[in-house]
Amino acid sequence: MSYMDLSATRLLLQGVDHTARPTWKLRETIAFYRDKLGLPLVHVISARGWGPATHPDFLHFFFDSGHGSTIAFFYYLGSDAPASMAGREFHAPLPEDHVADATHTAWLVDSAEALQAWKTRLESHGLTVSVETRHEVIESIYVRDPNGYFVEFTRKLRALDAIDATDAALTLDAAMQAEDAAAQRGDRVTHIDDIWARKGDLVAARQALPQGKAVRIFVPRVDEFASLVDDAASRPDCRVERGPDYTVIEADAPVEFRRKALGLKPAVWYGLFTGGLQGTIETFDRDVVRIVPLAA
Repeated sequence: MSYMDLSATRLLLQGVDHTARPTWKLRETIAFYRDKLGLPLVHVISARGWGPATHPDFLHFFFDSGHGSTIAFFYYLGSDAPASMAGREFHAPLPEDHVADATHTAWLVDSAEALQAWKTRLESHGLTVSVETRHEVIESIYVRDPNGYFVEFTRKLRALDAIDATDAALTLDAAMQAEDAAAQRGDRVTHIDDIWARKGDLVAARQALPQGKAVRIFVPRVDEFASLVDDAASRPDCRVERGPDYTVIEADAPVEFRRKALGLKPAVWYGLFTGGLQGTIETFDRDVVRIVPLAA
């Protein structure tokens, strides 16, 4: 097969085989995953260190996490945990360390009842479990394992659709454009507002909207942001135009929305303008957001 033949073949992955992390607590890790979570231990590799002489001998063990996937751990004999891991197992199951906690495992369950059953099981073993958190298309609970790693149990609230892929591409295009523009100024992007503003311009151009000074909020046509559109449609100070992928909310004067009136949990509320925005966010706290038109 030639290179051209290979490049024309779409390669498909078949899901997750395993994820792997180091552990410095052999007994506790086995007790957590096998005995408390009930994941069968299905394979162990015991070997002398691979590669360089500094690589310790190790145990590499695997727990079945369903549908052919496993979660695996490396236990390096005689090695110590880095100082940054000390005491992490006692931290609350909250994302307080955005670097360490961003690397985590999320296991899928098939219903709200199953998610509650897992929460009950974890708590029956004396573990601290987070409250349920909605992240737009999933609802999750979190717990920490004996090393302090985040473990997430999640259920899908809806299937991803074509609008999700379209919106994802526009968001990342906006982010890269914003970073390029900042780099040209010798600066960095540190506020999501810059990406929302860039995305607002991309969506406006995509929908052939003329330049203007009004506040424009672009809302992807997905269930989790529907209450924002409904709220705007009920108010005299907003105009609402529903497009095929995005609904556009326009206002000629400063406009406010309140989280409780929209019925949104914080994890969705803080991503309220993920579809893009033309205007300036003057206030955005846990309960109120106020957007003002761009300065003339």
